[in-house]
Amino acid sequence: MNIPRLVIAAPSSGSGKTTVATGLMAAFSERGLAVSPHKAGPDYIDPGYHALATGRPGRNLDAFMCGPELVAPLFAHGAAGCDLAVVEGVMGLYDGAAGRGELASTAQVAKLLRAPVVLVVDASSQSRSVAALVHGFASFDPQVRLGGVILNKVGSDRHETMLREALEEAGMPVLGVLRRAPQVAAPSRHLGLVPVAERRSDAVSSVAALADQVRAGCDLEALLALARTAPALSCEAWSPERALFPHPAPSGRHQPHPASPAFEARGPGRSPGGRPVVAVAGGAAFTFSYAEHAELLTAAGAEVVTFDPLRDEALPRGTTGLVIGGGFPEVYAPELSANEPLRRAVADFAAAGGPVAAECAGLLYLARSLDGKPMCGVLDADARMSERLTLGYREAVAVSDSALAATGTRLRGHEFHRTVIEPGSGAAPAWGFTRPERRVEGFVQQGVHASYLHTHWAAEPSVALRFTGAAAAAAAAPVTAVVATRP
Repeated sequence: MNIPRLVIAAPSSGSGKTTVATGLMAAFSERGLAVSPHKAGPDYIDPGYHALATGRPGRNLDAFMCGPELVAPLFAHGAAGCDLAVVEGVMGLYDGAAGRGELASTAQVAKLLRAPVVLVVDASSQSRSVAALVHGFASFDPQVRLGGVILNKVGSDRHETMLREALEEAGMPVLGVLRRAPQVAAPSRHLGLVPVAERRSDAVSSVAALADQVRAGCDLEALLALARTAPALSCEAWSPERALFPHPAPSGRHQPHPASPAFEARGPGRSPGGRPVVAVAGGAAFTFSYAEHAELLTAAGAEVVTFDPLRDEALPRGTTGLVIGGGFPEVYAPELSANEPLRRAVADFAAAGGPVAAECAGLLYLARSLDGKPMCGVLDADARMSERLTLGYREAVAVSDSALAATGTRLRGHEFHRTVIEPGSGAAPAWGFTRPERRVEGFVQQGVHASYLHTHWAAEPSVALRFTGAAAAAAAAPVTAVVATRP
C-alpha cells in the first residue's frame, strides 16, 4: 500500500498541531484530493474537526490501546483509496505513555508508518534559538525523519526573516509560516476543544478559516511532494471481518464464530434484515466514539442505529443492545434530565436485562443523578463535577462477567474526565486496574457494563462479538416488549 502521508508534530502541546493538521486536510480536500484524517493517541475531539475538513471519518492511531502492531493496519484500513493521509500527533513529538519510553508517542507512530514528520513550532517567543530547538528534535532519534518545519504565531516580516535565516543555517526547510490569527481559534473548555457536534455551523466556519490560513501561509506543493516520499507499507489493512472471523472457510468466506448471532431467527428485536438492533447514543452530549466500534458491531451481525438522548424520547424500534459512549453529559445535564420518557425507556431496558455498554458519559447518564439532576437511575450512584482532572492510560482486566467482556479479559484504555461518581464501583465491578495503580472501578449488573474506562475494541474484537451475541440473545427474549421504542 503506497499512500502519500505526513505526520504533523510539535515540540509540545499548544504549538498549533490541530490548526495546521486540520487546515492542511481542508486545503488539500478543497483541491479535490481524497484526504484520510488520522489522530495519534486517544483523543476524540480533534478527529471530529478532521472529519469536517475531509468528509471522511477521523480515525485514531493509538499504540498503547491497540498495540504497535495494529497502527499500520488500522492506518491502511482508514486510508484505503485516498490520495493523501494526514496524521495529527499527540503532545510533543517524543512524549508518550508515562514511564514507557516511546510507546504511544507521535514519534513511534511516525516510525511505524514510515512517514515524514512536519514539526509545527510556536515561534512567538524566539528567533535564532528556533534552529537549536529544531536541530534537537531532528537529531534525537535518527529513525524519525523530520522533513521540514511550519512556523506558527509569527509576529512580523522581520521576525519571519530571522527565523528563516536561522533554520537555513541548520539546513531545515521551512514549509510554512502562519501569523497570529485569533479569529481562527476554536473554543475550548475543561477537556479541550468544544466538539464539532456542539457548534456545527461555527465549526464549519472555523475549518474554512483554517484552510484559508494554511493555504496562504504554507507551501502545499512542497508538503505534498514530501508526503509522496513515504515508502510503501507492506502490512495488510485491518478489516473488521477478519478481526472477528480470522479463519476463512474452504469456500473463501469467513467462518462464523460460535458466539456470532444466528441470523435465521427473526424476532421483535431484529431489523428487517434479521440483524439484532444495537442503538448507539449520539448527538451533542455523546460525541466520543471510535469509528471501528460501529464497524465491528456491523461485522459481528448487528444493525447499528444512532439516537440522540437530547432529542429522542424513545429508543430506536427493536433495540436489543444499547451503547452509550463518552461525551459531555455534564454540559447538558438539565436537557438530559428533562427528557424523562427516554430516561424511563433506558431504565426499563436495563431492568429487563438488555445488554448495555456505557463508557464515561454513558456511566454518568446511567447514574441516579448528575450534579443534582435526575438521570436514568439504572445505577445506585450519584455523579458530580470535580475540580480534579483524571487523565491517563490504564491497564485493566475484567473482574466480572458481563455482556461486554468475560472475566479475565485484558484491555488497555484511558480515563479522561472531570467528574466523580459515588460509589466508584458496584458489588460487581467492571474492571480491575493493574497499572498505574491497583483499584477496581465501574459496575456490572444484569446486562449493564458501565465504567469510566474508554477502550478501543480493535484491540480485542471479541467484545464486539460478545456484545452483539448478547443483543441477539435479547432479540429472542421478550426484552423489547417492555421497552418504549420510537416508530
